[in-house]
Amino acid sequence: MATSIEQAFIKQFEREVHEAYQRMGSKLRGTVRTLSNVKGSSAVFQKVGKGTASTKSTHGMVPVMNLAHSSVEATLYDYYAGDWVDHLDELKINIDERQVIAGAGAYALGRKTDELIINALAGAGASREIEDGNAGLTRDKVLEAFEMLGNADVPDDGQRFAIVGWKQWSDLLKITEFASADYVGQDELPWRGTQAKQWLGTIWIPHSGLPVDTDDIRSCFWYHKTAIGHASGSDVQTDISWHGDRAAHFVNNMMSQGAALIEEDGVVEIKCDETPD
Repeated sequence: MATSIEQAFIKQFEREVHEAYQRMGSKLRGTVRTLSNVKGSSAVFQKVGKGTASTKSTHGMVPVMNLAHSSVEATLYDYYAGDWVDHLDELKINIDERQVIAGAGAYALGRKTDELIINALAGAGASREIEDGNAGLTRDKVLEAFEMLGNADVPDDGQRFAIVGWKQWSDLLKITEFASADYVGQDELPWRGTQAKQWLGTIWIPHSGLPVDTDDIRSCFWYHKTAIGHASGSDVQTDISWHGDRAAHFVNNMMSQGAALIEEDGVVEIKCDETPD
């Protein structure tokens, strides 16, 4: 095998894995605070409390807000997704097959990225939960969660996100205010696509990786972007090594990432019953 061909294969494979991860790997990374190129085993996110405005007398000192400052640490963990590629495999000459394996590794790491973010969301605590009430995702639950975010002064600045299971997405399609052009306009109809939709100042996203317990109760989350921090010490990298005893290349995809809950008040967990009717 010529050296130039070998290097071309490796470089092409690395590029395809990286592009696949960026394109389809993670659905949630862009919905939270992110830190990249973190050095060390953890990352620190700053948390600032609410300030209070006051008056001052003529020539008096400007009052200090006395903001409460704290920090949240996200521990980084290393994750790997590898596979063997036989020397005689058509992968070397068949671009479609190479892209399939590259995509599989990138998607596996992307799902892990989303899992880290979802686990952080789940740490908001019982005080930020809406009980299932033996029902799916109803209009009343949506409005209750909407009120909880408003009462907690969570900014309505276009950076709110809601992730729901596919069963809950179907429930939303039964809510007239969500699915009717009379309420949301032609441009925001969910029937145009199922990747995301704007409603109530929030981007709603269906996701297959949300936790469900043994009683078929699914946890959905409505949150502000600043409530969760995601840190990356190393984005997806690919290492390809030759093993003569196996007459095969080992393709190893790897990353180092972590996530943490920064602001509990910025998250609402909505419990939804998925028990068949």
